[in-house]
Amino acid sequence: MAVYIKLIWAYIKIGLFGFGGGYAMLALIEREVVNPGWITKQMFTDVVAVSQMTPGPIGINSATYIGYAVTGSVWGSVVATITVVLPSFLLVLYAGHFIRRHKDSTAIRGIFAGLRPVVIGLIASAAILMMNRQNFIDNTWSIFICAVSLAAVLLTRIHPIFIICLAGLAGFVIYY
Repeated sequence: MAVYIKLIWAYIKIGLFGFGGGYAMLALIEREVVNPGWITKQMFTDVVAVSQMTPGPIGINSATYIGYAVTGSVWGSVVATITVVLPSFLLVLYAGHFIRRHKDSTAIRGIFAGLRPVVIGLIASAAILMMNRQNFIDNTWSIFICAVSLAAVLLTRIHPIFIICLAGLAGFVIYY
């Protein structure tokens, strides 16, 4: 029972303060699940990879996986998933009503002007967070795949799904 309470508390914090969505939440998710030793850094990297390949937001997908990994039960998945969604759901309901009523307020515009840069910073921190030994097994090939993927996304019209598939195929050929 204590593990469920810790899981609920961790995912309430993630749900309340996960501004900016998935990538912006990664640093917070990592702090809440890796630091207490629930999963390893390697497992966290795998969770992020699987969450990116499956439909749905990374916060929800990771909550579902980590809830099961921590408790060994489907109920852990259900509890973590509901807990991460509930605060955001309630905040959006209230904020949507409030913002609609005060949309012309300079205070509201100021708040959003302050939130936009922090979201970009959190997304950048997620990119840096993912640049670890677990993601760059063999630095030469891993850096090459990363650089080519980045260039393909920024400089071409190649669809990101195709880039993901090609990177997976490259990894299979190189490492298998």
